[in-house]
Amino acid sequence: MHLSTSESRALARVFELLADGMDARAMREQVGLALLDLLHADQFASFVWDAGGKQFVDGVWLNMDDANLARYAAWFQYHDPITFELQRRRHATAVSEVMPHRELRRTEFFVDFLARDGLHWGINLHAFDGAQALGDLRIWRARQRREFEPRDKALLDLVEPAFVAALRRAQAAREAAALPPPVGEDLEARACGPISAREREVAELIAAGRTDKEIARALGISVSSVRTYLRRLADKTGAHRRAALACAVTGR
Repeated sequence: MHLSTSESRALARVFELLADGMDARAMREQVGLALLDLLHADQFASFVWDAGGKQFVDGVWLNMDDANLARYAAWFQYHDPITFELQRRRHATAVSEVMPHRELRRTEFFVDFLARDGLHWGINLHAFDGAQALGDLRIWRARQRREFEPRDKALLDLVEPAFVAALRRAQAAREAAALPPPVGEDLEARACGPISAREREVAELIAAGRTDKEIARALGISVSSVRTYLRRLADKTGAHRRAALACAVTGR
């Protein structure tokens, strides 16, 4: 597949984020931003599948109303005519492949949920580890844009193996954190996870006296991403002042 320069950059950004080692929520949110850029889309949501409760949980979303997503969690996911069909496909699939758009527009799901946030053309990728559903990427375009095409599906399928690997790592980290510490281990010395390469870069720049805006420019990320890394570093180190956090990671 031939990629334009902008597509190559956006796809590289997606893979960089998936390899970063961040927790599942932050990873899905940051990947969502990059996918909106890659696929020229408008809205994004992502959920983790809870096999025990048979429901989608731990949602993150972009350019969608919080109250509308609360309605999805409470009601519409149980009256959703498309998502379980999309999940069964196990690869990137346009919504219109499981339900023609003219039929979808007549459903309560479209009128009272999707249309409220301007979601019109959709594509989903549901990640599996063998038979186990892990999580998903749900990407939408507004009505004035065009339907997703086979090329868009191929781009999203390129992301699938790295997305599955990132969800596996995040799940393993959660399970490890839930284990009791070995007898005699100092709980305060127990980190909440390894410091990632990007987190260390942020800490180095803090040690150099950079502001959040300066860090964002230096690393080519948003200020909100910088603050996400700072929160994660605080959780992992137990240090909540910038100087103490930088010292805990860099020794400076």
